[in-house]
Amino acid sequence: MMTHVVLMTPKGRTYNYRITEKLADLDHLIILCGHYEGVDHRVFDELADERLSIGDYILTGGEIPAMVVVDSVSRYIDGVLGKEQSLAKESFQFGKDNSLKYPVYTRPEEFEGHKVPDVLLSGNHKEIERWRKEAAHELTKESRPDLVGNPPLF
Repeated sequence: MMTHVVLMTPKGRTYNYRITEKLADLDHLIILCGHYEGVDHRVFDELADERLSIGDYILTGGEIPAMVVVDSVSRYIDGVLGKEQSLAKESFQFGKDNSLKYPVYTRPEEFEGHKVPDVLLSGNHKEIERWRKEAAHELTKESRPDLVGNPPLF
């Protein structure tokens, strides 16, 4: 069994859902965290198999980014979420059009004058699925226009 070593650094590739899936398939993962000025560059060059960043900003150390990786990867361990279905149809499980997950509505049917869309209460599964796809695309255009028309993230 191989061990994969990840160095958390602002100089790394931006962490995303596809990387999470890849890391979740590994048997052994070591996450290295610099603090303040980082780590010796020899670690950067020689020990780390991969360098990752959680965004374009600087923190005091790599501990919080490591926690982000641990939390997102641990969701794939059997029993962590309780139900295997909890991993299905999440945001960042990109379809062919790179859309985020559709808007989710819960009870009550009306909250402070805002109603759940009628189609979601109709019981017509074909129409619900069509609405979800369209709503996901619109939400993505509104919230994350950088994803629209781009190839899936890897």
